[in-house]
Amino acid sequence: MHLRPPGPPAGAEAIPDSHGLNLFRADPMLGRLASLYLPADLAAHLAPRLDRLGGLAGGALDALAMAADRNPPVLRHRTRRGEDAQSIDYHPAYREMERLAFGEFGLAALSHRGGVLGWQAPMPPAAKYLLTYLFVQAEFGLCCPVSMTDSLTRTLRKFGDPALVARYLPALTSQDLDTLHQGAMFMTEQGAGSDIAATVVRAAPREDGSWALSGDKWFCSNPDAGLAMVLARREGGPPGLKGVSLFLLPRDLPDGTPNHHRIVRLKDKLGTRSMASGEVSMNGAIAWLVGEPEAGFRQMADMVNNSRLSNGVRAAGMMRRAVTEALFIAHRRVAFGQRLVEMPLMQRQLAKMLLPMEQARSMVFQAAEALRRADAGEEGAYALLRILTPLLKFRACRDARKVTGDAMEVRGGCGYIEEWSDARLLRDAHLGSIWEGTSNIVALDVLRAAAREGSLPVLRAHVQGLLGNGGSLPEALPALDRALALAEAAQSDPALARQAASALYHVTSAASLAWEAARLGEPSRQEIARLVLRHRVLPRDPLDPASPDAATLRGLLNDPGATMGETA
Repeated sequence: MHLRPPGPPAGAEAIPDSHGLNLFRADPMLGRLASLYLPADLAAHLAPRLDRLGGLAGGALDALAMAADRNPPVLRHRTRRGEDAQSIDYHPAYREMERLAFGEFGLAALSHRGGVLGWQAPMPPAAKYLLTYLFVQAEFGLCCPVSMTDSLTRTLRKFGDPALVARYLPALTSQDLDTLHQGAMFMTEQGAGSDIAATVVRAAPREDGSWALSGDKWFCSNPDAGLAMVLARREGGPPGLKGVSLFLLPRDLPDGTPNHHRIVRLKDKLGTRSMASGEVSMNGAIAWLVGEPEAGFRQMADMVNNSRLSNGVRAAGMMRRAVTEALFIAHRRVAFGQRLVEMPLMQRQLAKMLLPMEQARSMVFQAAEALRRADAGEEGAYALLRILTPLLKFRACRDARKVTGDAMEVRGGCGYIEEWSDARLLRDAHLGSIWEGTSNIVALDVLRAAAREGSLPVLRAHVQGLLGNGGSLPEALPALDRALALAEAAQSDPALARQAASALYHVTSAASLAWEAARLGEPSRQEIARLVLRHRVLPRDPLDPASPDAATLRGLLNDPGATMGETA
């Protein structure tokens, strides 16, 4: 019998591997936040479902995501008998993830009907985003079709003709994959990305009240979806945005025959490889008008804003997975006779990941609550939602790119290898700042919300309400005044839009963290709020060794709640 001499781990034992970790149990704060933002009975009902999803996300679902990422979908133009019938072949791992997302957990249905996950009524947005937050820690690509299906259903219910809603709502909210109609949005054209007024795809009226679409869409995710929302310019309509209308495009017509649009090719993407994105040629495809003809952009904006909010949720979830991996490694990897987490530079690096992750998570719950209140018709809630959504989408998606990169570095050379989650997280994180509006477009949308919806006074009142009279975060109120002044200045100087959006985000997230800390009795969360203000808003560096915050930082990183349990 050979005994290994005492010393640091060697060989495979020196490589910490978190596979099998329950990502819900590894993040005890998530359950506490669920109890804060959800009704008590719903939070208790979801707890075992969240535990199951957390186990899947850290094990079997993560393995499925890796397999699907390595085996992207393939477009088939003809059958083996030579029939002109298009189809997309997906890897079995992707199909199993669809069963989990759309089927078992009903992520696209639970906001629209009761009966999902054993709950008798539609669930509030916070429940949907809580589940998505866990799911995306394993798989980002499929969360795009899930989000688009949910968002399309919302927009169709809000603006669609009742007969159209009755025809398609059951399929959109089905948990049976054989009857499910997934959703998509086809907006982007070669000359019209964020510039919707430049849309050239045409819609011609037909005698039966439907419309025939012609032209090409350049970037269509989930292109074989059962239903897609499409922006097209009406024949004979006015120029500009008023001539652009919103249409519902089915893959199959009501008589069961395939519609006329065709997928030209699939995109070879940096990330989200598991999910198909392609170019679509309309070829006279038949579609139905949704809502008012001259309000197409405004109605599609409802779907886009809902999807942008989901994008922020996904960015927050990916940051949490990156931080989970980094903490797992830092507490177990030994170098130079010390665990990595004991080293001052590593503590600094981990803190710079921890703060934006916590900010994004709090902003997700704040936006979810604003969405619930807006849907209930509460005064001021829509104006608040309209500014929280682009703030979250802008800043969280940009932060995710850096956090996932820094987490890869914590793992070292292994992080650069596709056998681990780091590379996939990094690739996927870059998409959040591009789709549904690039960073510049979304930062400008913050200014648009301020100008059109009067969102700045509403945001001020909201942040002041979170802070009370300032309490233990006195720096926040003057910081809020400066951020709002910067946003006002950006109205006449749009070059300041990104700076203003970041400032508003940081102050609002710090206030949200402080509010959560007070209600949960969590001093550590109060410290995170203070660190956010001092590190991301105020000029003082909280990680300076001479600062008292350095000791606070060490305490946060060594908190047993942050270090998680062992793998199953």
